[in-house]
Amino acid sequence: MLARLRRVPFAAQVLLALVVGVALGLVARDIGPVADGSPNWLASTLQTIGGTFVTLLKALVPPLIVTAVIVSIANLKQVSNAARLAGQTLLWFAITALIAVAIGIGLGLLTEPGRNSSVDPTSATDPGRTGGWFDFLTGLVPGNILGLQASAGADGSVGLSFNVLQLIVISVAIGIAVLKVGAPAEPFLGFVRSALAIVQKVLWWVILLAPLGTLGLIGNAVATYGWDSLGSLGVFAGSVYAGLALVLFVVYPVLLKLHGLSPLRWFAGAWPAIQLAFVSRSSIGTLPVTERVTEQNLGVPRSYASFAVPLGATTKMDGCAAIYPALAAIFVAQFFGVDLSVTDYLLIALVSVVGSAATAGVTGAVVMLTLTLSTLGLPLAGVGLLLAIDPILDMGRTAVNVAGQALVPTIVAKREGILDVERFRSGRPAEPLAAAEQTGGVDSDLRAPVPA
Repeated sequence: MLARLRRVPFAAQVLLALVVGVALGLVARDIGPVADGSPNWLASTLQTIGGTFVTLLKALVPPLIVTAVIVSIANLKQVSNAARLAGQTLLWFAITALIAVAIGIGLGLLTEPGRNSSVDPTSATDPGRTGGWFDFLTGLVPGNILGLQASAGADGSVGLSFNVLQLIVISVAIGIAVLKVGAPAEPFLGFVRSALAIVQKVLWWVILLAPLGTLGLIGNAVATYGWDSLGSLGVFAGSVYAGLALVLFVVYPVLLKLHGLSPLRWFAGAWPAIQLAFVSRSSIGTLPVTERVTEQNLGVPRSYASFAVPLGATTKMDGCAAIYPALAAIFVAQFFGVDLSVTDYLLIALVSVVGSAATAGVTGAVVMLTLTLSTLGLPLAGVGLLLAIDPILDMGRTAVNVAGQALVPTIVAKREGILDVERFRSGRPAEPLAAAEQTGGVDSDLRAPVPA
């Protein structure tokens, strides 16, 4: 039975799990909560399965970032245009974000979501957390060598989380130190290379669980939120998804075509990450898969991808930080009867282009939205109007975020002449994981086993 399942294409497994997850989610929603209001057994099971899968992915992110970035920095001694690559990456982050926010503003003016809404005004509440322009600077400074952050819960418990941006800063610093130290650092570098190979192998095992994780994540989303709340905010939700579709299926393909790359080949290579991002709603949780497909399916060199993709996961958010806050700001302004000037629209564009970096230490669409509203002087209570459907919108937003995080490294690599065009054109698929495990793929940059 297991042998037969391994012969089924991986993408087909995930698609089947998506369908089954929706069906189970509808069943769980139909069953309803138990007597005390808690989720029923099926909803709880789906939540546990999906949550466990995302947790496993997130657990691999810190060691993957640290080891990959250190090795990548060490490899930069063989690259003559490292500074130019970094500058081109940031430039294309900004270009694509500007296009996305322009689409968001255009759709907001065209559809007028704030005037075509039946949402209850009493649902306007303070969001509780906001974004600030100094968050980026404070987020850059590591509080400790592990990039860990502690937060106290309402019950007195203390939770630990990691700051991806701080991890990148720490890893870059260590990588540069390895370059400066030279030969005495070779034993340490060899250890890091071995650790990276081990992390990649464990990652491969976790990726095999993606169909099961997809089933739990999408099933829990359907069981928890359903589609009822979309009615009162239908125009807004439709505008958001229309904007996401335009960016993903029009803007990105046009940019690829302009650089002589096949959009179909790019989608075939990047789709595993986009698909996982849609159901997991986590760019960070999807980061290992995004980095893997960018390197192995799209032909971006590891020495560059392991820098650009993690950076994009914290600062490149065309869905959450461009389309969504632009549309949401227009919605709030129209709902409260505030007229926006040309200057206000320019401010929306400015915040969207640089604001995602400014909130990197406390990422999230709500934080980005509050930053946009506060910059424009709009009521922050308007955030509460949109929270009911935020999880539904977040699926599409995260998918576009991750797509952009794979797109920009591909474009920059092509422009700089370092893209493995043959690998890109061959469309080396992500699904035959079992075959790769048997053959033991080898990455040309690191000369170490890779998990695909």
